[in-house]
Amino acid sequence: MLYVAQFINALQLGSIYALIALGYSMVYGIIKLLNFAHGDVIMVGGYVAIFALAAGFHPVVAVILVILGCTALAIIMEKLAYTPLRTAPRISVLITAIGISLLLQNLAQLFFGARPQPIHIPFPTGSISIGAVSIAYPMIITIGVAVLSMVALNYIVQGTKLGKAMRAVSEDTQAAQLMGINVNSIITFTFAVGAALAGIGAILFFVRFPVVTPTVGAMLGLKAFIAAVLGGIGSIPGAMLGGFAIGFLEVIVNAVGLSRWTDGAVFLVLIIILLVRPAGLVGKPMIEKV
Repeated sequence: MLYVAQFINALQLGSIYALIALGYSMVYGIIKLLNFAHGDVIMVGGYVAIFALAAGFHPVVAVILVILGCTALAIIMEKLAYTPLRTAPRISVLITAIGISLLLQNLAQLFFGARPQPIHIPFPTGSISIGAVSIAYPMIITIGVAVLSMVALNYIVQGTKLGKAMRAVSEDTQAAQLMGINVNSIITFTFAVGAALAGIGAILFFVRFPVVTPTVGAMLGLKAFIAAVLGGIGSIPGAMLGGFAIGFLEVIVNAVGLSRWTDGAVFLVLIIILLVRPAGLVGKPMIEKV
């Protein structure tokens, strides 16, 4: 029964990584941007949750404020930092993304201090028993919310006009613009959806790891990026698959007593996948004409 408990534990952790990885994949799929500030959006969401709960807001309202705060921050970043660089070389945009990440971390340290701050997000307590296995409600809620979020995202992308426009912009930006699609609005919408998923991921992450620091989003964002690359960056199913794969990998490494090597194992997987299959597990190799 220990294996069943570890399996559920891996599903919970993988659900969090998958939600965050979706933001990377969506933005990259539209404008080929690796938004390395994505993890720091989650860090900001953690501080929003701390102050919202300290101000006496109902937990549901606090969750909504976190999602709205993450979404607003992503839209501001996109408009102020990325839009002016739309035609710039990709290396310039990548350096800008890293710069924004460092800026957010240092601003958080300036305003909130470097000391870790505990965060308590009220979640239903208790558990259900399946045979000899006890599954805590936070695990069930995390997995359920992640699955529902992914289903909703898949419906938006595949079953709505906005989703069709997103896929058109991803396929050929200039052709989509000629067909009357407002490319700027679609890009902003993509950032907003990715950040909303990051906000949901932030809540679920801080329920499992209830401490916020200015740098908490850095490693989380890197692992989500690895998950996106592992599955096939730019692919929504790939981001989900990669997130769950990283979750299972970390749980297995911890279970065999190598917890100090957890992060190293994740980066080792990144190196291997880049050497063996650079396009990821479900990604398609891209051919560039020269």
